[in-house]
Amino acid sequence: MRRRFGWSVTVLLALAGLVVQALPASAATSYLTLEATYGNVANGWDHVERYLDSTPGFHQEQFPPDGRGDQDGQRVTFFGGVKEPFSGRFLLYSAPGWNTGAHQVPVLLVHGANDNADRAWADPGESGGYGCGALSCPDTGLMQDLAGRGYRVFAIGFAQKQGDNLMQAQEVGDAIALIRAKLGVPQVDLVGWSKGEMSARAYVSSLKPSWGRPYAGDVRKLITLGGPNGGYDYPYAHGWAHDFSIWPECGGSINAPSPHLDMTCYGTVTAHPEFSFVPTGGYDDYPGQRQMLARWDQTFGVDQTQQDWYTTYYGGQGFYTSGTGIQAAIDAGSLVVPLQQAGVPASVSTYLLAGGSPDVVGIFNEDRGPSDGVVFEASALDSTGIGKLAGTALITGANHLELGWDSAASAQVVSWLG
Repeated sequence: MRRRFGWSVTVLLALAGLVVQALPASAATSYLTLEATYGNVANGWDHVERYLDSTPGFHQEQFPPDGRGDQDGQRVTFFGGVKEPFSGRFLLYSAPGWNTGAHQVPVLLVHGANDNADRAWADPGESGGYGCGALSCPDTGLMQDLAGRGYRVFAIGFAQKQGDNLMQAQEVGDAIALIRAKLGVPQVDLVGWSKGEMSARAYVSSLKPSWGRPYAGDVRKLITLGGPNGGYDYPYAHGWAHDFSIWPECGGSINAPSPHLDMTCYGTVTAHPEFSFVPTGGYDDYPGQRQMLARWDQTFGVDQTQQDWYTTYYGGQGFYTSGTGIQAAIDAGSLVVPLQQAGVPASVSTYLLAGGSPDVVGIFNEDRGPSDGVVFEASALDSTGIGKLAGTALITGANHLELGWDSAASAQVVSWLG
């Protein structure tokens, strides 16, 4: 592009905050291509880069056909105008001070399900109360807090908001390799929130696809925020309430999987295989959610106030719904036990943060046992398979969606980062 149109076009693009590039990465990351850099970025980020990992094995993941899982906001621009990007592409966000901060070890933030690096870390109020978990949402988050304290902060953005955690773990490794090359440092600290814990932990545990690369020994600390270390079963335990936020015929529009294959809404039976946890009818739109499942019915029971509670959790035909049950979904690819068996190496100091306030705005909150509204405290603090548990904490006043910006949670993360 520069050779064909000349210097003037490059200057205009730079002034517009966009410089398109097609440059190979360093020899250590020769499978990565920097496709574009964006300098005119909302929410206080310094710049955003888009990379392509050309490793064979990455593939185009499916998206719900009604568009609810598509990229939105400025992320569409960052992904080159593509709302359903190829899963081998990812975004690397750099905060102010990314190359000048006083703290030697940089920090990589890994967002959770149905989310993005902007809302998760820089503007919790981007999606209103549903996004931040509270009636009043701040417009700054952990990114600004850490950057203001002199940390060199980065964040990754994934192509598929509910995507395969094993592919995303490979991209976590990619991001770390890029950060190390940029700054000339040996290690990075990882902070994984909710589903982001799965890909961050999978990376350091060398749990990978057959074509993937193993852990490179380049993580000093792993911090999880509300991470389902012991799995979760919320969608199956509270299936009826959960489905009303998803099923379009019932007024739902949330980008999340359903425990049911069909459901009766206002007298009409409809089927939506595209929302299934289990690959069904040629659809598999939510592999990352399936990978977080584990049964908690023996510990906390099942919510028997929900319509069709038994068939929802254990499978079968209920009065208004039918589904395969949680065990079939676990058998189709949960990563909870494989992650625990793979183990986090003792060379990685691991810290577990849990929320203790089940008051997330806009959802039916997990109420069968102590939780943050979505994940049980016992799951978030489950240390099975962790080689060096360096610290745990419970933020009693924070729910699942507040853990990324609550002041007490941020203070705890800062304390652990050191």
